[in-house]
Amino acid sequence: MNNLEMLKTTLENGGSSTEEALKFFDDLGSVNLEFMIGRWQGYEFPTNHPMDGLLEASGWYGKEFVDAEQVHPLLFLDGNNNIFKVDPSPMAMKLGFRFSALKSKAMKPIFTLMNLMLKTEKSQARIRMMEYREKVSATMIYENLPINDIFRKIDDNTVLGLMDYKSVPQPFFFVLKREMGIGK
Repeated sequence: MNNLEMLKTTLENGGSSTEEALKFFDDLGSVNLEFMIGRWQGYEFPTNHPMDGLLEASGWYGKEFVDAEQVHPLLFLDGNNNIFKVDPSPMAMKLGFRFSALKSKAMKPIFTLMNLMLKTEKSQARIRMMEYREKVSATMIYENLPINDIFRKIDDNTVLGLMDYKSVPQPFFFVLKREMGIGK
């Protein structure tokens, strides 16, 4: 079974344990900075993490890598399905871990309004090649949060991301799919 088939099977089965996700992540190849350039649509890779369900409920769309110095880590959709960039909020991260009710689909309009208030055109992250779990791969570094997102290659247009958040020992996993015609 190839990596994309493994991903599809895992998601169809509702996700995996953190240990299984780490094994899958460790078996994937590294990606370089150039590979990540472009806009990517994202979705969660459930592992029973406290954040599971939060990105979907919030209307998260994905990430955009303009170049190594200009990265927009949080793209969201407004009520008209237009993509906009958001300044990551430390307070929103803390609330997401504390209140599971925020993961309800009923919260989506409130998230959309909050996200529109945090709208920005300013880059909020950068990418570098960094070592994590014995492999060097493209890593997104948030400017104002103690978070690094490490990427590993599933195929030429799909990566598995691992969010390493200093305050939370369990990694959060997500998948990014390259928007065709944008980037590489």
